[in-house]
Amino acid sequence: MTDVSLIDRLLDVIEQDIVPKTEEGVAAGNKLFGAAILRKSDRSLVLAETNNETENPLWHGEVHCLKRFYEMPRAERVDTKEAIFLATHEPCSLCLSAITWTGFDNFYYLFSHEDSRDSFAIPHDLKILKEVFTLEPGGYRAENAYWKSHAIRKLVRNLPEPERARLETRIGKIAATYDGLSSTYQSGKSDNDIPLS
Repeated sequence: MTDVSLIDRLLDVIEQDIVPKTEEGVAAGNKLFGAAILRKSDRSLVLAETNNETENPLWHGEVHCLKRFYEMPRAERVDTKEAIFLATHEPCSLCLSAITWTGFDNFYYLFSHEDSRDSFAIPHDLKILKEVFTLEPGGYRAENAYWKSHAIRKLVRNLPEPERARLETRIGKIAATYDGLSSTYQSGKSDNDIPLS
């Protein structure tokens, strides 16, 4: 059974912690992907970050979050097995590998690879999965020996009313925020130095 309070908490983190950083990042020419790490025990935020590809094309939202996580003093970091990894967008192959190598046993995401391609005009995740790994959309194993992934929108679709409608409305508002961020990014991306913009 889906934990509605967890979904609400993940959406809180996107709205309150990731979006403000992403607004700044997009204004600086970065893509709109962000991530956060939360403690499983109390769902408190450990760290939220956003894409920083203008500094380094490898600093996707998830990878940049992990970079910053490992820059924290060890005493401030949570064991990755005791943490929830949250991505605003379904992780690309680089980010899937980074999540795996750092030992997380889970991740949640709001927007799918298809959303990245269709709604945000950033098709590279699906192109790389197809060209490099010969995988169709959704072709990677969402549950495997390393982790289990959770599509937040799919979890919400399986909820009974009235929770489903309430959360779909909330997600719609978040999606509208990301539509605005996408427009800003797309209008200025020719000025940045990101190889796959």
